[in-house]
Amino acid sequence: MDHENENSDLIELEYIFPIINGKVSMAINRKMYRNFRKHGLDITPEQWTVLSFLWRQDGVSQQTLCDATFKDKPSMTRLVDNLTKLELAERRSTPTDRRSNQIYLTEKGKSIKEKANEAVNETMQYAFAGIDKDGLNQVRSMLKIVFNNIQETL
Repeated sequence: MDHENENSDLIELEYIFPIINGKVSMAINRKMYRNFRKHGLDITPEQWTVLSFLWRQDGVSQQTLCDATFKDKPSMTRLVDNLTKLELAERRSTPTDRRSNQIYLTEKGKSIKEKANEAVNETMQYAFAGIDKDGLNQVRSMLKIVFNNIQETL
């Protein structure tokens, strides 16, 4: 590889790395946070990821939530504590092991699903405006490859 191509590749990485490293996700999270507020919801995008999982599968362990959302145990404990304070979720001990808790949605947690998902939909429509279905499929496919490549090494 000649130096011109090598420099060109480095320049490309300078643009790609910040995108993959969270710049885009931070911007989307800020917009999503604003949209939650616009819909009268006092939740964060991080809390939404946990709620979203619970809306699909209620009554799971914190470890299951950690695995599903790629959060570590202390972060998940903090998230569940905050969802409990907001009365959106609750911990219940399992009948077979009182030391182990399952996380369940409260009625309030169940009731905000539609509003929260509407706010997320608005955010995603705004974020992906001007990108057709083929473009979205390409981005999804490429990011999945990047994620899988990295995950294999962890």
